[in-house]
Amino acid sequence: MYRQALVDHVSSSSFTKEFTTYTIPKEDGQSLYPFVFNDMMGLEKGDGVLVDDVKLALRGHMRDDYKFNRQSKLSEDDPFYNKNPSTNDKVHVLVLVIDANTVSMMKDEIVFRDIRREASDLGIPQVAIFTKIDEACPEIKKDLKNVYKVQSLEQKMEQFSATLGIPVNCIFPVKNYHKEINLNSDIDSLILSALKHIIQCGDDFINLKKSNERLTCFNKV
Repeated sequence: MYRQALVDHVSSSSFTKEFTTYTIPKEDGQSLYPFVFNDMMGLEKGDGVLVDDVKLALRGHMRDDYKFNRQSKLSEDDPFYNKNPSTNDKVHVLVLVIDANTVSMMKDEIVFRDIRREASDLGIPQVAIFTKIDEACPEIKKDLKNVYKVQSLEQKMEQFSATLGIPVNCIFPVKNYHKEINLNSDIDSLILSALKHIIQCGDDFINLKKSNERLTCFNKV
């Protein structure tokens, strides 16, 4: 279990206040897996991250530890503004994380779509993760293996897909570690499956960029 990203189960507003990059160490403790997670403030209406800040982060202009400001976006003269982002600074996959219990109450679909359009303009693939599926669906709480058999969850995924346009096969349901203090293979299988698909999307994005660069060079010759 990874507990570096702090959470709050009491407040309804986003607990994340700074742009933070998380790396995952390998079992040997000497090296890291070749991917990172960039955690951002949530999109809570009136108390969440500014859409313009998300767009800057997608393009790699946001440095680690930038503290989000609801009153103004990151400016070019700010020390946390990265003027010359490298490929590693840029986002390769946009992941929308949403509580499965709140799908029917979504009110910020216009904001989500605005961010998706920006990501699409950059060619960045987009996926969604449904969390707390066991709380949203009693059948899953009884047996996590029922996750793809429960009609109510399927309906939530289809509703979310219809609202935001993300295909159902790009929406991954997971159960959060909440009460558990030891690893559980059923919980892990869903989390690792989602992670595998996210990494594959990132690989496809990078490979397509490289392919386009080679094609451009060929055309110039």
